[in-house]
Amino acid sequence: MSEKAAINRSRPARDIFGYRKYWAHKFTPAPFLPMSREEMDDLGWDSCDIIIVTGDAYVDQASFGMAIIGRLLEAQGFRVGIIAQPRWQNTEDFLQLGRPNLFFGVTAGNMDSMVNRYTSDRKIRSDDAYTPHGEGGKRPDRASLVYSQRCKEACKGVPVVIGGIEASLRRIAHYDYWQDKVRHSALVDSKADILLYGNAERAIVEIAHRLAAGENIREIRNLRGTAVLLNTLPSDYTYIDSRDVEAPGPAHAKPDPYASTPAPPPMSESAQAPLVTLHTRPRQLDRERTAVLLPSHEHVKRDPVLYAHASRILHLESNPGNARALVQQHGRRWLWVNPPPVPLATRELDRVYELPYQRRPHPAYGDARIPAYEMIRFSINIMRGCFGGCTFCSITEHEGRIIQNRSEKSILKEIEAIRDNVPGFTGNISDLGGPTANMWRLHCKDPKIEASCRRLSCVYPGICKNMKTDQMPLVRLYRKARAIPGIKRIFIASGLRYDLAVETPEYVRELVTHHVGGYLKIAPEHTEKSPLSHMMKPGIGTYDRFKAMFEKYSRAAGKEQYLIPYFIAAHPGTTDEDMLNLALWLKRNGFRADQVQAYLPSPMALATAMWHTGYNPLKKVTRSGKTVFSPRGMKQRRLHKAFLRYHDANNWPLLREALKKMGRADLIGNGKQHLVPAWQPRGTGEQHKETKSRPFRTKHVRRSGKKPSRQRRGLGKRR
Repeated sequence: MSEKAAINRSRPARDIFGYRKYWAHKFTPAPFLPMSREEMDDLGWDSCDIIIVTGDAYVDQASFGMAIIGRLLEAQGFRVGIIAQPRWQNTEDFLQLGRPNLFFGVTAGNMDSMVNRYTSDRKIRSDDAYTPHGEGGKRPDRASLVYSQRCKEACKGVPVVIGGIEASLRRIAHYDYWQDKVRHSALVDSKADILLYGNAERAIVEIAHRLAAGENIREIRNLRGTAVLLNTLPSDYTYIDSRDVEAPGPAHAKPDPYASTPAPPPMSESAQAPLVTLHTRPRQLDRERTAVLLPSHEHVKRDPVLYAHASRILHLESNPGNARALVQQHGRRWLWVNPPPVPLATRELDRVYELPYQRRPHPAYGDARIPAYEMIRFSINIMRGCFGGCTFCSITEHEGRIIQNRSEKSILKEIEAIRDNVPGFTGNISDLGGPTANMWRLHCKDPKIEASCRRLSCVYPGICKNMKTDQMPLVRLYRKARAIPGIKRIFIASGLRYDLAVETPEYVRELVTHHVGGYLKIAPEHTEKSPLSHMMKPGIGTYDRFKAMFEKYSRAAGKEQYLIPYFIAAHPGTTDEDMLNLALWLKRNGFRADQVQAYLPSPMALATAMWHTGYNPLKKVTRSGKTVFSPRGMKQRRLHKAFLRYHDANNWPLLREALKKMGRADLIGNGKQHLVPAWQPRGTGEQHKETKSRPFRTKHVRRSGKKPSRQRRGLGKRR
């Protein structure tokens, strides 16, 4: 089949469980998906149809991507094996299950491998929560690229499909914080055959069935939620040229709207393409047959304005109801990104979470503790997606803005399954949530409006008038869950959108009275207007409203409970003055943060485009537009973190120096109105001259015959 014919072949979304079974005989699920030849022999398999390679330890639970995809494909009748955390220095581990009949499915795991391994200051982490015993270093950097290349080496000619959050957030040319440069699409660097992004159930099921039917993977070019590489572009599409932020070149003669014109050829660096290739519908373009040309990899690599422009287009074309295909040139080839996947219906999502998971790690790990599993062992995911659109967050870019809900019946059934089947259960459900705690069943009032909407957030700068915010269905779910015999407590640990919560006071009352274990973590992220506007987060006034409700209902319940607010340091749009004002707010409210997070520019996020380019893709990008300040230097990033921990004596020297430069030396002193004291305890912070003027002396005990120096005794110079 030609590339043109393959792309033209569009299919409506169908139930992912509505496909014909691949096996002719009766299907029996495996106790665990096999990780060794011995397990395959026990199952009577001579080979695997599909082998999933993952950077995480294999936990057969629906919070782990490899388990969901593996069990879903198994339910379609395919024999699925797992290669978890293989040694990547050679191909030996990639051959342990033999050659797959259909394809390798490659994922870096539940987390981006670079975020997993490095801190926001680019320091190597010592642990990995998705590895037995929390041991670090069990996966390579950019794991999806390395695994894909090893699969290609191990089994030449076997198709490789990459997916998961790492590939999803690198589906086009993207800024890489750790190398401080713009890299190709992960599809180009990995040499894989096709890339899946977002929630990939629909795409992976159809790919498996089409390959099983004998179709060549190079002919699969039309699937939503996938990206492929093409040598030439199909000629029957209308192309909107968005390769530059400025208006196109000089006007030409008006084209004949009834003429059949070819697609734009690959352009040289200086070539200019027409704005639109017109077809037989000049008044209104058919969005399903329209593609948007993004600036090429070479252009976004050297021109920050075009990078910000491409980022804005990508996010505007993220609604499955109206998104168009995106095209980006990489060298001599074209990266074709199909529109986002159609969200799963409730009945489909229920079946995904009701597959025969064992809800525990593979027996090969023995008694090894896997920290990520321990965290979600007794938790339940009730929904997917987030319409908050926070610019620093990757949830929206990966799972989409349309909420996918499980049914009440399915959720209650899983609670009972945990109670009856999970070892060590004591009656407490650790979480009933998802990407957000309180977006279950929230949606647009009109499906037509939802399908045509191009807003980047449904709750910023204010809650959209078309958004249903009634959280009473969630209240009723909580009450029914608590009433299940054997259930003592149900906690809510997922992130809470307090700007939505205050719209339903009864929800706040229910939450505070029954589902808070003394502390509730929420994320105002900042107090100042500039950073909040660049984050697309509500003002601090909304936090104050929620805090008043929280305290009111806590008193009514006779409980002493506290809010734990989270804040981000060094986010784009944040100045030293903004962080100072935040520190003063923290001091006034009596907060002392134990751990603070400096902003980490993750691939494809809108805030990352601000960080890298200095331009704001939340607005139309122009070369004369206003730039965005980002605290990029390590010294300034340390200062912003120090403001969040103003109470830490190790930060006082840095804060004193900064306050003097900012003309705010009035905040240095020993009174309650001061931010940092004028004295420095011995042995903390940098050894500045302030240590000589402290108002006390430290006694020392001599442990040897040698007399300690006057400096070590803290006496300073002789008076």
